[in-house]
Amino acid sequence: SILLGRPPGDRPPSAAPGHTGSRATRILGVATLVGLVGLCLCAFIFSPPDSRPGPEPGSRIGQFDAVRLMYVHFPAAIWTYSALGLCALASGVYLWRRGVWWDRLAHASAEIGVLLCAVTLLTGMIWGRPIWNTWWEWGDVRVVTTLVLFLTYAGYLALRSVPAAPEARARRSAILGVGGAVLIPIVNRSVEWWENRTLHQQSTLEELRIEDLTLFTLVLGIAVMGVFFLWILIHRFRLAWLEAEVESAGLEAALAERRAEAGEVAATGAGAGGTGEGGSAP
Repeated sequence: SILLGRPPGDRPPSAAPGHTGSRATRILGVATLVGLVGLCLCAFIFSPPDSRPGPEPGSRIGQFDAVRLMYVHFPAAIWTYSALGLCALASGVYLWRRGVWWDRLAHASAEIGVLLCAVTLLTGMIWGRPIWNTWWEWGDVRVVTTLVLFLTYAGYLALRSVPAAPEARARRSAILGVGGAVLIPIVNRSVEWWENRTLHQQSTLEELRIEDLTLFTLVLGIAVMGVFFLWILIHRFRLAWLEAEVESAGLEAALAERRAEAGEVAATGAGAGGTGEGGSAP
């Protein structure tokens, strides 16, 4: 909570900052930029393509340069699980404690998780075209379950946009946020559980069958994506508080306007009543 900031409920609205930036976000932003430059150098220049001797003399087989998409695809998938898992955790704590802080955290992490899930699907499609000779394979259980995960949390965001009382909206969204987390281990382990119904290969990290520089670049990609996630999360979380304050201020202004109108109507009615009584007097 030190990075994300204290909720406005702990201070008067006038003390709330008018922006989402801070020293922490600037440091994270610079770190993301530097890490991205390093990742691009490793992924596109220093890291070798996937190529190995083929069955015929002088032939080569492998994924060649298409494997470079792994440095975005895999980290995006890892942080999709992390972001949506954080959404589920924060949603569960909200249902338990009813703290608005947790509701805002769940909302922010869900938005980023849906974005990263879209990146995972898009890079997977681009990667699959030269490797599987198809953009999309409905028979692949990993592809289909990832799409279901994306649609579930896209539905979570849609539910949050439905006009409703803040407490009711947060409660309904939290229930979906917790329930949708069931899909995360299913997506992650689908290759092992349904190995005959997927074109994806099983994990090679545990067997250490990835070249040293390739493994370093992959770990660097995960780290850079993690810093990017934290940077965006802080901004989005703080923006959620500012949006809540604007919504609350707008509601208070609308209520004050209605009270003023009601007071004017009451005063007009009282004046008319007094005039009527005066006119009927002898």
